[in-house]
Amino acid sequence: MPALPEPLPGAWSFGATAEQADELLALVLGGSKTGTASSAWDYAVEGEPLPAVGELSVILDGAAEPRAVVQTVAVTVVPFNEVDESHAFAEGEGDRSLAHWRRVHENFWREHSARGFAPDMLVVCERFELIYRP
Repeated sequence: MPALPEPLPGAWSFGATAEQADELLALVLGGSKTGTASSAWDYAVEGEPLPAVGELSVILDGAAEPRAVVQTVAVTVVPFNEVDESHAFAEGEGDRSLAHWRRVHENFWREHSARGFAPDMLVVCERFELIYRP
């Protein structure tokens, strides 16, 4: 197993539920999910810095167990209505279309985001590479 750098990378899971964490992790481990999107509002509310290129993250499953390490390779911040098809495809969900991405993410942020959803809200689009899996 490769040694992790100091300080240790942050650990987090995809989604807002254990089921979502497991489903999205499976897409990462299967190779179809190489991107994720977050509400910029949520970073501000939580006082968290945006992801940065080169940053490592430990990805947790729905039981909060470490299952993978990814490295951020690109970060862009764009309004929701300007997220493009290539990012939607990189997220690996559903039929990988932009229409599916928009529907799922609007519903997710309406239900789980501190500030909800707006068509022009800023979205942090992150691309990553899977660099370790046990």
